[in-house]
Amino acid sequence: MATDQSLNHKIWALAWPAILSNLSVAMLGLVDTAILGHLSDARYLGAVAIGGAILSFLYWGFSFLRMGTTGLVATATGAQNEEGARLALARSAVLALAIAALVMLSRPLWLAVGLPLMAPQADIAPWAESYVSIRAWSAPAVLLNYTVVGWFIGRQNTRWPMVFVVVTNLANIALDVLFVIGFGMLSDGAALATVCAEYLGCALALYALRRNLGGWPGRALWQRLWDASAFRRLLRSNRDLFVRTCSLLFAFAFFTANSDNFGGATLAANTIIIQLLLLAAYAMDGFAYAAEALAGNRFGARDLSGMRQTVNGCARWCAGAAVIMSVAFALGQPVFFSLLTDLPEVREILSQYAPWLVLIPLLAAPSYLLDGVFIGTARTGPMMWTMLLSLLLVYLPLWYLTRGWGNHGLWLAFALFNASRGLSLFWVYTRNFRLNRWLTPDDAPASG
Repeated sequence: MATDQSLNHKIWALAWPAILSNLSVAMLGLVDTAILGHLSDARYLGAVAIGGAILSFLYWGFSFLRMGTTGLVATATGAQNEEGARLALARSAVLALAIAALVMLSRPLWLAVGLPLMAPQADIAPWAESYVSIRAWSAPAVLLNYTVVGWFIGRQNTRWPMVFVVVTNLANIALDVLFVIGFGMLSDGAALATVCAEYLGCALALYALRRNLGGWPGRALWQRLWDASAFRRLLRSNRDLFVRTCSLLFAFAFFTANSDNFGGATLAANTIIIQLLLLAAYAMDGFAYAAEALAGNRFGARDLSGMRQTVNGCARWCAGAAVIMSVAFALGQPVFFSLLTDLPEVREILSQYAPWLVLIPLLAAPSYLLDGVFIGTARTGPMMWTMLLSLLLVYLPLWYLTRGWGNHGLWLAFALFNASRGLSLFWVYTRNFRLNRWLTPDDAPASG
């Protein structure tokens, strides 16, 4: 069992690169928001919010490629099963490319379904459709990168993923300025900048993977890769993550669609608050990534005492990050808001709903950490069920009952949805220890 000092060192060694890379993602979103928020019309920011919600539902719906790979690789590494870790990566990469091809070929279909579901206002819809159509071309780069990042995190290496993300986002910011401001391409320019940057990031990820693997798999491993039963197991294990992620993305898309019902200015204000909340989420997720790698490793080694010690250490740091972000938002919101938009009507609305910006990081922190624990241990069923229950029994009913409260009712439902996720996952986590349900005969890592 590690001492507190050595455990904290391990947590921080994994967390700080993840936090830095996550913050660069949030900064990219804030730069996009700031550039578009300073254009002459709020519809361009609204178009990116609507289009981004559709793409988030699409791309992050397949983020099980990252999370599932991390869990399988972390547990295999903990069991000293190097071949199993490599096969998990390879099979996830094959699945990623197959899904990407399907996404691009079916673009007219899912766009025809997704855009009407978001029900954007008439002046926003054409810009949102154009934004999504351009971004769809990045599917292979996005999904393949998920698997590579998942492999590195499962191997307790968050520094390479940090390099991928920072380089990608710096390129995206530079191209945003060039395309949106320099070439006057508006929201289309933001989309094209993202596509170019994502392919650059994917190329860098493949280069780093080759260096760390010491070459590509040999013939024997290549033959084992195509084991049909192994792919069926992979699909079953990723099913729970897929349903969980789609439910979470539905919650965000539902929030965006209902924000649009209050008018373009309210949609823009809610988008800005969501971007700032993502900044807090990405900071806390650094410790969730540490929990994925370290708790998953201890789980793979069947060391439940070490796993629990790791989770407790990560929890303390995650809670501290939540408090720091909430205090920063409480004290610095005028600065944040002025940097992100100079539209008077949007800034007035922001001031009305700023308390939600301060409260939600505190309510959401347990869900971020415990997601990391269940991902790292490849116990994905509870993530799916607690997400569905929080969505169907808390979020949607509260939204319906508080419709008369307008945008405050929408924010209340969203805040308690996040709190419910954390509380329900914590109940499952403690119950598994209390009833000795973490390890079963099936938990021995497969040989691949």
